Amino acid sequence: MTRYSTLKANDWLLFIREAMSSNANFAKAVGMQKYMKGLFSFYGISSPQRRQLLKELILIHGKPDPIEVRKLAELLWAEEEREMQYAAMDLLGSIKKQLEPNDLQLIEKLITTKSWWDTVDLLASHLAGTWLLKFPENKQKILETWFASESMWLQRTVLIHQLLYKTNTNESILFDYITRLKDSKEFFIRKAIGWALRQYARSAPQSVRLFVETTNLSSLSEREATKHLKQ
Repeated sequence: MTRYSTLKANDWLLFIREAMSSNANFAKAVGMQKYMKGLFSFYGISSPQRRQLLKELILIHGKPDPIEVRKLAELLWAEEEREMQYAAMDLLGSIKKQLEPNDLQLIEKLITTKSWWDTVDLLASHLAGTWLLKFPENKQKILETWFASESMWLQRTVLIHQLLYKTNTNESILFDYITRLKDSKEFFIRKAIGWALRQYARSAPQSVRLFVETTNLSSLSEREATKHLKQ
């Protein structure tokens, strides 16, 4: 049985904030902020360095309790620097095998808060995708709710939540939502359509090729979808 740290979410937040701020790199932060179109502030810490800092904290204090991880994720999401949201995803990813039914509310909240591709894509494919595979009972209802929402990011989640499913991909669900969203003018929707098809083409190239040939996709979606098929 795993023995978890007795630290609470607020304690973890302070330790993580201190670790990040003491390793901040202003020059890198400027570049990272520019890359993200000035939408977020950064400490200037790379992904490998961030994960190493978290690993060191866990070695010192023990593994965070999954209950506290959920609370901590929300606290980290409220922080200004983008690395704190990345840290939240690192921590949630470490407990994705322990997801519970009521975690969907948290996943949705994170997808629709401070939303951009750098957080949504991981939340969609790793957390939402894992949750929907683990608790499939109301999957269609949930996907329909996301599809009908005014959130582009939830619609993107509908499209890419199966990215890691490989041969377990539900083809009818994938093709249905692509067909219903293919005329969207949103770049991130068109890109997601192509990405989802390209990924599924690794497992079912003939199905994807036929779908692309018989569906009027945007040039961006088609180009992305057929990258591997042309090789």
